Amino acid sequence: MGLSTHVLDTMHGGPAAGMKVSLFTTTEDGHATLVKSFTLNHDGRNPDGPLYDNDSLKKGTYRLVFDVKGYFASKNVELPEPNFLNNVSLDFGVAHTDQHYHVPLLVSPWSYSTYRGS
Repeated sequence: MGLSTHVLDTMHGGPAAGMKVSLFTTTEDGHATLVKSFTLNHDGRNPDGPLYDNDSLKKGTYRLVFDVKGYFASKNVELPEPNFLNNVSLDFGVAHTDQHYHVPLLVSPWSYSTYRGS
């Protein structure tokens, strides 16, 4: 239960180890408060486990920001200036705190997709 994320690098075909990610809570007027920043581990996940456990996750809106440009630059991918994707920001809502919210990101320097995983 709780909230988790996982990032896969579709250009290289594996986890996005080393990508920087930030988690924010958000309000209806767009204000965002940083909860934590972290660097993905060898498996493309938060090294500390879930972002929120079941008891800590609250109903509300959240934002995950993924440093796509920085990650691909660190992999020596030749990127145009400006790069097509810099930060990928995903805003999402949590309506049911008794359920698990998994927010995966599949990403390349030119595209991304996400969904609510399990």
